[in-house]
Amino acid sequence: MKKRLIINTDAKNEADDQFAIVHALLSPSLDIRGIVPAHFGDRRSSRSMLDSRDEVDLLLRMLDLGTDIRVANGAEHGMPDEATPVGSDGARLIIEEAHKPGPLYVIFLGPLTDMASAVLLDPSIADNPDLIVVWIGGTPYDGIAGGEDHGEFNLSNDVPSANVVFRSRLTVWQIPMSVYTQVAVGYAELDERVAPYGELGAYLVRQLKEFNAEHVDPEIEYRSLGDSQAVSVVLNPHGAVWRHRQVRVFGADARMTNIAVEGRSVRVAESVDVRFLLEDMFAKIKAHAIGS
Repeated sequence: MKKRLIINTDAKNEADDQFAIVHALLSPSLDIRGIVPAHFGDRRSSRSMLDSRDEVDLLLRMLDLGTDIRVANGAEHGMPDEATPVGSDGARLIIEEAHKPGPLYVIFLGPLTDMASAVLLDPSIADNPDLIVVWIGGTPYDGIAGGEDHGEFNLSNDVPSANVVFRSRLTVWQIPMSVYTQVAVGYAELDERVAPYGELGAYLVRQLKEFNAEHVDPEIEYRSLGDSQAVSVVLNPHGAVWRHRQVRVFGADARMTNIAVEGRSVRVAESVDVRFLLEDMFAKIKAHAIGS
């Protein structure tokens, strides 16, 4: 049976969401029930959700999917507090699919705004054991380096929503910063394995290099495709090492506090099979180009 999946993506925030979206759409075992473009704050754009929507539409055109995939806009900004949802078509799509029978995965490649809003608008969905939320975000556990001096980006774009989701009865799989940064791919490999394969492959690599040159370092020659881990663990849940952690409250500085939430735990990835992730994605991009 195919796995129902909703992709929630701040697609124009960086350059790795694009790879994750394409990987999911090219995976025959996934039944994509919709894509929800998400905001990514206002540090780089005053219309970040709409920027994400434009990028999603572009990728769908490149994949010749047209209107075959439902796209439902997410919230334009984060939640003002933990009690106030930001209603959106994306949140309503999540609610709609959560009330249908069978497992449903909702992967979040950015903030958790639309999931938290969906739960606040319809608390009953949190009692659905077949609803699994997979989030790329949050600082490391146990003092692991990476994030101790600053908050994690996806979390920082909506701390209240993360607290709502983690406090709720939802089943949550978290892939924190210390893990999602471990999917580094060099330009040389991308030039060989992705860029030659059609307009889509060329675009994926070009936009990644352009983002690095403008926002990171023009001399850099690699990037982590961390968002793709959310797709990978849905395709292959056994391709990760998991540990259940007690939920702790997130602070306004986008870091984890020592305040525990009694009775709540989250399934946290400690590593993901990067070989499976990259080889599967690259092979599917190649096959799509050859077969199109």
